[in-house]
Amino acid sequence: MKIWDKGFSTDKKIDHFTVGNDRALDLILVKYDVIASIAHAKMLGRVGLLNNEETNQLTIGLKNILKDVENGDFTIEDTFEDMHSKIEYLLIQQLGDTGKKIHMARSRNDQVLVAMHLYLKDELTAIKNQTKELFNLFISLADKHKDVLLPGYTHLQIAMPSSFGLWFSAYAESLIDDLYFINAAYKIADQNPLGSAAGYGSSFPIDRTFTTKELHFHDLKYNVVAAQMSRGKVEKSTAFGVSAIASTLSKFAMDVCLYMNQNFDFISFPDELTTGSSIMPHKKNPDVFELIRGKCNKLQAVPNELILITNNLPSGYHRDLQLVKETIVPAIQEIKACLEIAAFTLKDIRINKNILEDPKYDYLFSVDTLNELVLSGIPFRDAYKAMGQDIANNTFNPKKDIKHTHEGSLGNLCLDKIQEKFDSAFHS
Repeated sequence: MKIWDKGFSTDKKIDHFTVGNDRALDLILVKYDVIASIAHAKMLGRVGLLNNEETNQLTIGLKNILKDVENGDFTIEDTFEDMHSKIEYLLIQQLGDTGKKIHMARSRNDQVLVAMHLYLKDELTAIKNQTKELFNLFISLADKHKDVLLPGYTHLQIAMPSSFGLWFSAYAESLIDDLYFINAAYKIADQNPLGSAAGYGSSFPIDRTFTTKELHFHDLKYNVVAAQMSRGKVEKSTAFGVSAIASTLSKFAMDVCLYMNQNFDFISFPDELTTGSSIMPHKKNPDVFELIRGKCNKLQAVPNELILITNNLPSGYHRDLQLVKETIVPAIQEIKACLEIAAFTLKDIRINKNILEDPKYDYLFSVDTLNELVLSGIPFRDAYKAMGQDIANNTFNPKKDIKHTHEGSLGNLCLDKIQEKFDSAFHS
């Protein structure tokens, strides 16, 4: 069934090519299409385009379909082009001519738009909640291990003392920046496009303010052409949020893979969280974090993929826009999986508390030892040269009783301030 059917059939090859994997993706979006259809039916009744009986019948019929969706009993067979045609078919089966009235004053264009906006709102909220879980874990680990020192590196060379407190809380605070992107995407998604029809509005006297309130959107996308132009843009905005989190997770995963290496031996995980080798019995591989790294690197390409699909399209609807669904939906599922497995694995991380006892890390303290000379009254450049001579002559004696007090340093992590900042971002 095609809701645009005019009594003739298109070639099967054309059908296969144009439908693509829409049916599979629509099974994810169908819940939102039904919810939007219920609001649409109520609105049609409110403005007098349906009588009370028709409104009630359509609302009850759609709620029954929604129950099937939530129970996993809704399917889209090959005989249907998409979720819209299957839903309309079921309504006609149940209600006869009344079922044929559900599509009045709308188009598949604004149906997909509103379903996608509702879907993205839910998914962005879920991503925020998962990000909060990982943030809380980072903060907890930072506080627990704040006094355990760790080598800091620049250019992958030993640089200055760091700590597990600094390391964990750095990733916690980085997630706050990622939330800013997620919040921006949510604000874009939180605008109702329903009623824009094919992108140029409708001659029916519809009430778009009603559906905006009924669907719990913060605002209405007023201009119908602007509403249609949000197709692709809202997905792209979400992709930037996803890629921001992916960037943080990828960098953290790389750190984990490096720090688990026996030449570093900073951290480890229980055997059940690592994998082995088919021929090397000693191996404990960080497969989980290698896959997080790889998956998140792929996710960082998603905004560019969406840009390339949409960047030279004029205003109005184009079938190219169908392709953004098959990019953004899997990306959302992937980032959620990465957040989940990262939190699941990280809670059992084991910390090596004696890393800096190895004398190869003595040069980590050169800057602190240099600063001590400066504080004693020696000009910085003279102290720097003297320290360089000591290092060259192998007479360097590190000062290890370091004291860092400024905000965000080893001795003053400001975890409470980072928590406050996260809470503000999370609730904005």
